[in-house]
Amino acid sequence: MPRVSKLKLPPIDTGQETMGQRLARIRKERGFTQIELAEKIGIIQSLVSSYENDALRLSAEMAVRFARALEVTTDEVLQPNRKQRMLKPSRKVLRRLELIESLPTHQQQTVLKTIDTMLKGLKNAS
Repeated sequence: MPRVSKLKLPPIDTGQETMGQRLARIRKERGFTQIELAEKIGIIQSLVSSYENDALRLSAEMAVRFARALEVTTDEVLQPNRKQRMLKPSRKVLRRLELIESLPTHQQQTVLKTIDTMLKGLKNAS
């Protein structure tokens, strides 16, 4: 039977989200489904769900695997209250950009002008 630690460690401030919630948030921000992420890591979808629902504890090895698959640092996966730096656009954005690039030039310009107008309106509203 394992011994119970007698160390009195201070509690870790996990902020408002659990480790699993943080994993789910990052996964969604990066545009992955649980199935896609599981395939990228080499596990089954139900394990991703278990980690996201905090039913399983994240080992150091799995933290590294999740970070690599999500293309973020382990700090972003492990540290509470750590804001994610989006070094790359999410897959959802990339998919949309690919669709725009496949349009004829005049349609691309129309779409981009529409986006620019919307962004300008949002910037002026804030």
